[in-house]
Amino acid sequence: MKLNWLVAFGGVALTACASDDHKVTDKPLNIVLINLDDAGNGDFSFKGAIGYETPNIDRLAAEGMSMTNFYAVQPISGASRAGLMTGCYPNRIGFAYAPNPNAKTGISDKEETIAELLKEKGYGTAIFGKWHLGDARKFLPLQHGFDEYYGLPYSNDMWPYHPQYEFPDLPLIEGNEVIGYNTDQTQLTTEYTTHAVDFIRRKTEVGQPFFLYLAHSMPHVPLAVSDKFKGKSKQGLYGDVMMELDWSVGEVMKTLREQGVEENTLVVLTSDNGPWANYGNHAGSSGGLREAKATTFNGGMRVPCIFYWKGKIEPGRVCNDLMSNIDLLPTFVELADAKMPKLPIDGLSMVPVLNGENKEPIRKSLCIYYHKNSLEAVTDGMYKLIFPHKYVSYETQEPGNNGQPGELGSREVKECELYDLRRDPGERVNVIELYPEVVKRLKSIADDCREDLGDDLTGKIGKNRREPGRID
Repeated sequence: MKLNWLVAFGGVALTACASDDHKVTDKPLNIVLINLDDAGNGDFSFKGAIGYETPNIDRLAAEGMSMTNFYAVQPISGASRAGLMTGCYPNRIGFAYAPNPNAKTGISDKEETIAELLKEKGYGTAIFGKWHLGDARKFLPLQHGFDEYYGLPYSNDMWPYHPQYEFPDLPLIEGNEVIGYNTDQTQLTTEYTTHAVDFIRRKTEVGQPFFLYLAHSMPHVPLAVSDKFKGKSKQGLYGDVMMELDWSVGEVMKTLREQGVEENTLVVLTSDNGPWANYGNHAGSSGGLREAKATTFNGGMRVPCIFYWKGKIEPGRVCNDLMSNIDLLPTFVELADAKMPKLPIDGLSMVPVLNGENKEPIRKSLCIYYHKNSLEAVTDGMYKLIFPHKYVSYETQEPGNNGQPGELGSREVKECELYDLRRDPGERVNVIELYPEVVKRLKSIADDCREDLGDDLTGKIGKNRREPGRID
């Protein structure tokens, strides 16, 4: 069986990713994408976390490339994951917010996911963890390119024990079938990891290339940790959870090494958005960035991202270029020599960045939308122009504690603000009067975005938005 797979894929050529090494390999590249939920820029020990350590994630960064200017495409789970899976601005494909249970809309059949595109090249595909692109059967992973699925269809707090809101029982799904409700969440990280390890072993034994999407439910609240790590950190339950997530990364990496495929596997670790700061000691750290999840300031959207590919990406690299999670799809597609989606997307391939070959940043700008279709900001990576809008604030209220959320404040940007992200990544000092030429240039980019996608804040309709999937 292994011989057949090697023959079938013998003609695939992959560009190596070391800046001084341009060899190709005839083996299809395996891809592991680890997506944490609500983890912030300050949540790993190499990023300054206090009271616990994350040695396995730290090792990925030390032996791979850490992105310092990497954005989730929106600051909320469902929309961010829709962008990641399709390479599109979520509002382009009619996707908004974080869908509730029994949502009437979800990912459209017309959109092609990473899994669908790689599956066409013979990849085995699996997701273990959180989906959040719609919970009706037609929206679930097996209908969108994945061979295997085990996990929760949406966030782990959307269950009867939520401290503020009423939700139905939370289903645990395997394949297309519900196998239980309101599962013991202390076992989620372990179970996702066990499934991931087993998947890697099965695929490597038959020589099939694989795409593994390990979409952890943590550290999103409610926090839960197995006995292996309960009480192990000096940072309480949040630190325990981060230690267990780090253990999970270590188990995946150990399996890749044991199976002899570490050098032929790209591993990417990131987060879907920033921390949920009003949960206090059950929330993560933005690393000093302004605001948090559900806002378009950097605390809500600039997220950690690490690329690791042994022998291909030079160890210890740091990349400060502007990139986004919508850029992962075209990157994976190019590396797998697969076809791009038929419909237009917004992502850009990061392969030249991985190669160290780009003289200029690949991504020149990112339009920052939120809510249904509101263009709240635009950035070129160095400057960020904020447009007038109302937003929830974590900086005016005392946070909650021990699983109980604090109240959210309400604030408003009344006039455009400009921030020099090189000197002020925390977006504290408005320099709009100092750089009129920058404001003019960023406004021009925003005008192009509005023409393409529209903007609810200015009443612009947009020409190129698509419909989401809908329940008949």
